Amino acid sequence: MPLDLLHALLSNVWSIFLIALFFGGSIFVHELGHYLVARARGAHVERFSIGFGPPLFSWGGSDGTQYQIAWFPLGGYVVLPQLADLGAIEGGTETDVSQLPPVGYVTKILVFLAGAAFNILFAFALACVIWQVGRPANDETTSTRVGYILKTMDLPDGSRIESPAAEAGLRVGDVIKSIDGSPVSDWDELNQILLTSSGRDPDGNPRTVFSIERDGRALDVTLHPRLAGEERMRRIGIRPGYDLNVHSVAPDSAGAKAGLLPGDRILRINGAPIMNASGLEEELAADPSLPARLAIERGGRPVDIVVGPRTAADPIAGLDFLAGYHLTHPSPFAQIAEEVSMTLRTLRGLFNPHSDIGLSKLSGPVGIVHVFHEAADAGIRYVLMITILVNVNLAILNLLPIPVLDGGQIVFATIGQLRGKALPFRFIMAAQSVFFVILVSMILYVSIFDVRRWVRDARDERAQAQATPAPAATKP
Repeated sequence: MPLDLLHALLSNVWSIFLIALFFGGSIFVHELGHYLVARARGAHVERFSIGFGPPLFSWGGSDGTQYQIAWFPLGGYVVLPQLADLGAIEGGTETDVSQLPPVGYVTKILVFLAGAAFNILFAFALACVIWQVGRPANDETTSTRVGYILKTMDLPDGSRIESPAAEAGLRVGDVIKSIDGSPVSDWDELNQILLTSSGRDPDGNPRTVFSIERDGRALDVTLHPRLAGEERMRRIGIRPGYDLNVHSVAPDSAGAKAGLLPGDRILRINGAPIMNASGLEEELAADPSLPARLAIERGGRPVDIVVGPRTAADPIAGLDFLAGYHLTHPSPFAQIAEEVSMTLRTLRGLFNPHSDIGLSKLSGPVGIVHVFHEAADAGIRYVLMITILVNVNLAILNLLPIPVLDGGQIVFATIGQLRGKALPFRFIMAAQSVFFVILVSMILYVSIFDVRRWVRDARDERAQAQATPAPAATKP
């Protein structure tokens, strides 16, 4: 068997194992919370299943609970007939509920909250691991400084326009402090706030306000994002700024002939500040037949060099830039707060009619599996980070006041408590059936776009692999 085929096979097996362990484990932990609290409160647990579908193995416990391992070993569920009748989803119940003592309101609330609580506890435990081993980061992801501004942007209809950032007058070196009043701590948060923003001008076009720092002065800049890219998301045409440190220089390249050395930090080109490899590439490609003057820092001393004629197709060929990779150690509380903030911001964008976030932009089970697959290739730290996000999402989403979800069961129990008697059984069943169909339909709808994204990513990876690689040049 060829080594590359063996490597691909082992990689996929490893990815499947991690997906089952962490994604499936996240669902299992949620149901485990319901199970343990129900047992502690004296509620009858009819069935505890690891996985979904027909059972592979099942056995009866001395506590009267049927335990089983099902065909589809991703997640699990627990059947609590005294608390919620979800037989259509969980495979039915054989228990005569009328023969069981009723459970109190406090027990119901505690059991329904336990799933989300266990997800948060699981996320917190993993966040403690990340706190100790470190979270991967680089100078690009931690930046809030504008390093490159696209002059133009291509829209989905094929037209080309001036980028909103260039139109609004943003400059290289501007430090972004907040967007529409929401503080920005790094580039990932900047993108997430922008994508979920909902500001619009009187004509209904997207509008957002960047609060920036420029040369020590605080400014507010109004921009009009455009829906760009295959996902049609709000974009303004900027990239992060970072120290442009040369990692290596290929022999006989234009950079080598000019005298660039590993460790050099490129500051300016032809007098203009440079804080992103894309900006350097654009300036060098503007007129490759003419020399370009670079101001660099070498060993703490300023040095000027001249880059002679270079290849127009890839003017920075032969240069490899250091991304400034490092590990950060955010506290578990900071990590959980970050994911909670991201999840709530996305939900607000989803339910806000003025935002451009719709169901097609979200990820369902297929998308989550795709993300886990990519994280498995990147390393176990990334898998843990994704698992933390997934568990926070599960906790928050399950507490939404929607029938079938835990939040909906809490609403039903609370209404019953306030009115002095439980809601009619037929009403609850009808509401759960309707929302179950809606929920499944939403998952299927979202999965269509998840599959499209997965296919598109695979196509782009194949195209990149088939392309003839140029000499080492790292461009963010």
